[in-house]
Amino acid sequence: MTNDQETYRCALPDTPPHISYGIPFYESCAKHVNETFDAKRVYIIASGSLSRDTDNITKLEDALGDKVAGVCRGMTPHTLWSEVLEITHEAREAKVDLIITCGAGSLTDGAKVIALALANNASNADDLDTMHLGRNHNVIHTEIKAPTIPIVSIPTSLSGGEYTRGAGATDDRNHRKRLFREPCQGPLLVILDPQLTTTTPDSVWLSSGIRAVDHCVEAMCSLSSTPSAVKRATKGLKALVPGLLRCKANKTDLEARLACQLGVIDAIAAVFVEKVPLGASHGIGHQLGPLGVGHGETSCIMLPAVCKYNFPINSAQQNNVSKIFWDDEMVKNVLHNHGLKEQKADLSDCLKAIIKELGLPGSLEAWKL
Repeated sequence: MTNDQETYRCALPDTPPHISYGIPFYESCAKHVNETFDAKRVYIIASGSLSRDTDNITKLEDALGDKVAGVCRGMTPHTLWSEVLEITHEAREAKVDLIITCGAGSLTDGAKVIALALANNASNADDLDTMHLGRNHNVIHTEIKAPTIPIVSIPTSLSGGEYTRGAGATDDRNHRKRLFREPCQGPLLVILDPQLTTTTPDSVWLSSGIRAVDHCVEAMCSLSSTPSAVKRATKGLKALVPGLLRCKANKTDLEARLACQLGVIDAIAAVFVEKVPLGASHGIGHQLGPLGVGHGETSCIMLPAVCKYNFPINSAQQNNVSKIFWDDEMVKNVLHNHGLKEQKADLSDCLKAIIKELGLPGSLEAWKL
């Protein structure tokens, strides 16, 4: 549905969440808070940098008026349990009926765990400890109640967590990142605003974009992949890689930013809708994350290395990904500028060149600098 220049539709056919784009994020949010959710008491989890350095959170609060029942300004990356519990307590006391996140992926993950904690009256770390997957990833906790408070996400990065039900959060008692899945729920509405994302530092925007590229590459290169997963991942890559290069060249290229935001949907769908298992880049990245390496930066560091290591067993799949890069004129020029030749460069070489062109770290040593 398009109304007053707003596009409002399912992110994927017959699959939540819906997405909204085409009008300013605060206008869209106010409209759907009133018309779609009929919410009365809203809790906002806002990016710390957006709160400190821009007036965007003020615009959101003004648009929602007296419906705002509470605001948290900033969460630590990788979503600490202590912060989740603090917001859970505030939201419970405020009797909220809707949670809004405005910022990057850690906030979205936080909202998912908070909604789950509220539904199960969790108040401390021991309570949360009963709800994550732990060591057995096949466990479905049927005794845990599903969340009832809906979430609206206004993402400012390309991590894509707003399109999944699961969430990662770090137990700050031992620095272990735990996964929360069913009956955890994702946002019911995702509001895309390319103009808002121009406030995101390039390092975050571009590296989280490589995280989405990582989803596409691992979906295409998995030995368990499917034709439909490859189709979705191919579409995502064709939007993401040229889009990221355009964003690097011109921060105000809103068309490229929206293309990246829409490309993320296909990247996530290639893995989570098609149920293709993720590979070593994501697996190792989940271990690096709690040590301080950003979500996107783990993919910048690990994805080329994992592709190089796996090339002997999935060279055909990797070559199909490389062909997508070489078939795009902009990407091909970047690869040539980094001294690569199509007949000699493998996928790892191509990824390293793209990551270097974006000014992102390609190793832990470079990340520390």
